[in-house]
Amino acid sequence: MKKIAFYGKGGIGKSTTASNVSAAFSGMGRRVCQIGCDPKNDSTRLLLGHICRSTVLDLERQRKGGEIALEEIVHTGFHGIHCIEAGGPEPGVGCAGRGIIVALEKVRALQALDNTDVVLYDVLGDVVCGGFAVPIREGYAEEIYIVSSGELMSLYAANNIAKGIRKFAARGRVKLGGIIGNSRNVEFEEELLRDFAVRIGTQLIAFVPRSKVVHDAEIHRQTVLEFAPETPQAEVYRNLAAAIDQNTDLQIPTPMEFEDLEAMVEHYGN
Repeated sequence: MKKIAFYGKGGIGKSTTASNVSAAFSGMGRRVCQIGCDPKNDSTRLLLGHICRSTVLDLERQRKGGEIALEEIVHTGFHGIHCIEAGGPEPGVGCAGRGIIVALEKVRALQALDNTDVVLYDVLGDVVCGGFAVPIREGYAEEIYIVSSGELMSLYAANNIAKGIRKFAARGRVKLGGIIGNSRNVEFEEELLRDFAVRIGTQLIAFVPRSKVVHDAEIHRQTVLEFAPETPQAEVYRNLAAAIDQNTDLQIPTPMEFEDLEAMVEHYGN
């Protein structure tokens, strides 16, 4: 089984990228499961066509320790992709990171990933909370991909995530597979992302151009591969999935000092 996790700054487009990559893997004939590790439980919206209505933590609260059936947490989306949402605590109560720990333990206990070829964890934000680091720390994922634009704070988040990967890599099999550039039309963005990747000891595995078709597909609650499968943007996601599938360049990253990161971004901005 190929075990992948997508990390990156909040709002950078992880869920959109993850869902399109899941759709592309499914189009390659792989049995795919996407697991949303975000209390908003919206990671799988484009695959299901709606916000997931039954998360693992919802059921845990309702049953109060009672039995939960596998089919209650695994939902079937576009092209037969299995979708699981960890969910989160009630607003203002509890810890979302702790919720992810509970949810992933339940997924493992129910053997929800049996007969799966590719599992993709879509994880909220930075690795600053132990709960959100679980896919890295506990070996749920073995290949990490960081979604980033060329904006300074997006790169800052990516660098922090690289620090987390470096910390936990010594204890397990997890490695960084590369940076996925998700364009925000920053000047010299692709060159900046490629330079950043080299400096932290990895690769820019793909650069996803900004495209209106992504926005249009999201309005219709679909992936680009379902909404506009013949477009160049759909092909970008297919190529990204193929690159991840064939990737053997997995590394323990060497994060930058923040001052060096600032100087690099400033250089490309001049």
